[in-house]
Amino acid sequence: MDTAIEAEVQLDKRKKIIIVILFSVILLGCAWFLLRYSVSSSVKKSSITTAVVETGNIENTITATGEILPEFEEIIASPINASVQNVLLDAGLPVKVGQSVLTLDKAASQTEFERLKFGLESKQNDIKKLRLQLDKSFYDIKSSNSIKQLRINSLQADVENTKRLFKAGGGTREDIEKAELALKVATLEKLQLENEIKNKQQTMEVEMREATIAAAIQQNDLSELERKLKLANIVASRDGVVTWLNKNIGATVREGETLARIANLSSFKVQGTISDNYLDQLHNGMYAIIRINETQLRGTVVNIQPAVQNGVASFNIQLEERNNKLLRPNLKADVFLVTAAKTNVLRVANGPAFKGIATQDIFVVNNGKAEKRTVHTGLSNFDFVELKDNVKAGDVIITSDMEQYKNTKEITINN
Repeated sequence: MDTAIEAEVQLDKRKKIIIVILFSVILLGCAWFLLRYSVSSSVKKSSITTAVVETGNIENTITATGEILPEFEEIIASPINASVQNVLLDAGLPVKVGQSVLTLDKAASQTEFERLKFGLESKQNDIKKLRLQLDKSFYDIKSSNSIKQLRINSLQADVENTKRLFKAGGGTREDIEKAELALKVATLEKLQLENEIKNKQQTMEVEMREATIAAAIQQNDLSELERKLKLANIVASRDGVVTWLNKNIGATVREGETLARIANLSSFKVQGTISDNYLDQLHNGMYAIIRINETQLRGTVVNIQPAVQNGVASFNIQLEERNNKLLRPNLKADVFLVTAAKTNVLRVANGPAFKGIATQDIFVVNNGKAEKRTVHTGLSNFDFVELKDNVKAGDVIITSDMEQYKNTKEITINN
């Protein structure tokens, strides 16, 4: 019985040893496979892109967006509240200075003009009437003043006569006092009348000034409306091309609403926009690269809008070649703002392999193998990346995304 138990225990020990050995073998196999994978792998040549390291110039850029706009564009706004009566041209057609673009229905404004004209004439008549009334009133007061003066002169003579008569014994003291009192009253009345004349003159000046100012205001309103009615004949003030036109005949337009845009298509600019995160790097005078299809144009930032809207800053670019044949109104373009530049550096075509970090791993192709190297990058833009070390001119770099081979030291390139 003891022998059977001992045999069973030994069998269990053998099983455990076998399981441990098998598990160890599996672990060693996995480790060997991972080690082999990390040391060597392969990739098809057709699945990667490569570029040759070269010596050249490089510019560090930040990316923005741009829209091509005419450098000089006239915006014709409606000078009055009216409606579109007739459209004489269409967008895209050339226009000469003085040529009519469209016509407006001016009936309502013309009626208002006539009303203001009659109102002004009425005010001018009121001014004439007021002047006559004031002149008459002033004349009456002056006449009364003259009469008062004559009465004073008469009373003065009465006083003198009374005094002489008193000296001759033919009068009394009461007669003299009575004559002097009448003279004082007449003198005070004349002073009162003279003060009234002065006040009347001031009142006349104020009333006339108020009436004149009211008439002048109405005259200005009339002149302004007359000017707007003349401007309502919508004509071009310069030669150019109609880029936009309100063609909705019968549509009501408010004063100040845009009716047409006329541009000079011989000269263009770029209106750019960029995230306000880069606002501290944006400044007047910095160089810009504008890419249209495969063509690059250069320019300079000349005006930065002070306001930021929805996290976006706007700026204008003056082009070196303002009349390039590729430029079209409202054409979208890629804009690259140059923040730094270097000459005669090692550079390679930019691609997904470069992550925008200062230190990173790349693969250098040599004799059918791709060897991992750690390099330091410098300036970069849409086209190139600067490589500072561990490469030389003529080296072939894999520019594809090699993230899946980050643990691999060497890759075999298969045809």
